[in-house]
Amino acid sequence: MLHIDTWKRALIWLVCLAGLVFAMPNVFYTKVEGHNDALAAIEKTGETPDLREKAGQWPEWLPSNLVNLGLDLRGGAHLLAEVQVQEVYQTRMDALWPVVRDALKGDRDTIGGVQRVNAPEGELQVRIGKPEGIEQALATVRGLAEPIQSLSTPGAKDIEASANGDVISIRLTEAEKLASDDRTVRQALEIIRRRIDAVGTREPTIQRQGDNRILIQVPGVGSATELKSIIGTTARLTFNPVVSRGSDPEARAGVGNAVIPSMDEQGLYYTIETSPVVSGDELVDAQPSFDQNGRPAVSFRFDTTGARKFGDYTRDNIGQPFAIVLDNEVISAPVIQSHIPGGSGIITGNFTVEESTNLAVLLRAGALPAELNFLEERTIGPELGQDSIEAGKVATAVAFAAVLLFMFLSYGLFGLFANIALILNIVLMFAALSVLGATLTLPGIAGIVLTVGMAVDANVLIFERIREELKTAKGPARAITLGYERALSAIIDANITTFITAVILFVMGSGPVRGFAITLGLGILTSVFTAIFVTRLMIVIWFERRRPKTIEV
Repeated sequence: MLHIDTWKRALIWLVCLAGLVFAMPNVFYTKVEGHNDALAAIEKTGETPDLREKAGQWPEWLPSNLVNLGLDLRGGAHLLAEVQVQEVYQTRMDALWPVVRDALKGDRDTIGGVQRVNAPEGELQVRIGKPEGIEQALATVRGLAEPIQSLSTPGAKDIEASANGDVISIRLTEAEKLASDDRTVRQALEIIRRRIDAVGTREPTIQRQGDNRILIQVPGVGSATELKSIIGTTARLTFNPVVSRGSDPEARAGVGNAVIPSMDEQGLYYTIETSPVVSGDELVDAQPSFDQNGRPAVSFRFDTTGARKFGDYTRDNIGQPFAIVLDNEVISAPVIQSHIPGGSGIITGNFTVEESTNLAVLLRAGALPAELNFLEERTIGPELGQDSIEAGKVATAVAFAAVLLFMFLSYGLFGLFANIALILNIVLMFAALSVLGATLTLPGIAGIVLTVGMAVDANVLIFERIREELKTAKGPARAITLGYERALSAIIDANITTFITAVILFVMGSGPVRGFAITLGLGILTSVFTAIFVTRLMIVIWFERRRPKTIEV
């Protein structure tokens, strides 16, 4: 019969109440957003009277989760970057040279001296002193090759070597290039995400597109130029031996060396070895600090491997200068005064406090493995987003009003119950979006408008079924019970098929498509809940109080 257990009633009302509580912060969006930003700033930099005042705009005991606004609603920056994966090939060859040189030391009696010579980009060429020992040298170099973990090319090696006279040419294999390209893009993707997260932006979209492209969308950023300044700096830190210094930028560097400028001293150039002693990849921490003179600086600390290499080098080269190089500019070139075993140090220069802080952020995030070429740059102003929000509000309100009017005129009191459930459905949807931290986009607003129309479908099916049962059933209570029971399978089947579509759109789509899929999927879940449970509960409560002999649906 027409009955719902007490515990079920309590659970249904509890879900509705929780929805109201968690959706409420979105009604006071500006205040709650200011509260959340103030709390984040207090945690990061410490409490100030201004921050405490902003944090007090919203009670801390209430939920403060908000629906995040996407790029098209909030405004922000859009970039499409292409990763220059080929740059990594030469870096690999530069790093391989010390390994090859050390490996060939054991064959000096057979092959003679070893010298690096000029080679095409992405290739390492080594000349030996005794051409008759070329086969021995070639075998030694080939022995350095490592297997690639790949399902498509099992047994493939990372490098290949060939000989021409007394010169050995070493290059990456095609299989290793493919693997290297994938690793490079993945690394760039992660580092971009770290850098953007470090500056506190909300809900950025950072996705790989194709083989070597990355889509970056960050709401709330003032311009594409500002976003590029956050992610476009390579921040490649290395510690290199110094060969010489001078004022001629065209000075002959020699094989394996490079001439780079000083960051602080105009007209001063350093000739350094391109193979670094330690690189920024081996950093585990970098923090803004001050030197012994109270000037802004950056303190750093290496991992175990980096600390060992840094310690060994400083031990063996006391009295020699070494260069701290950031993005092909020498920050400083101190003379090693003593052994530095701890793996930590400090970078000094003509920094401001802001510059030292930003440099520390970049170093902690890691170096981009390759340069980014920005193919698309767009700045979306907040005014456009506000216009979209207002248009979405109008569309939702019109759709809402039309549906409410239709349901009331078509089904009377039962239609009024369905309208109340529809309002609760929207509330529950926003509560779910807030709790999940989902991002609302312009297509997402379209999904909400669509949900408003779809939300009453279940109620229409139920009410029409009740009308049919009233013609044959013994009483209104039996008709209502049968109406819900016999319409249930049709409701479930119809919504499952739509939910599957929403899941596919979310998994396969990106950006705005996923925004639409999120609101559509959540709307299906909340509409089924309100139609099957909330509307039925209201009808049961009304029926228990009035006990009507007849009903009109």
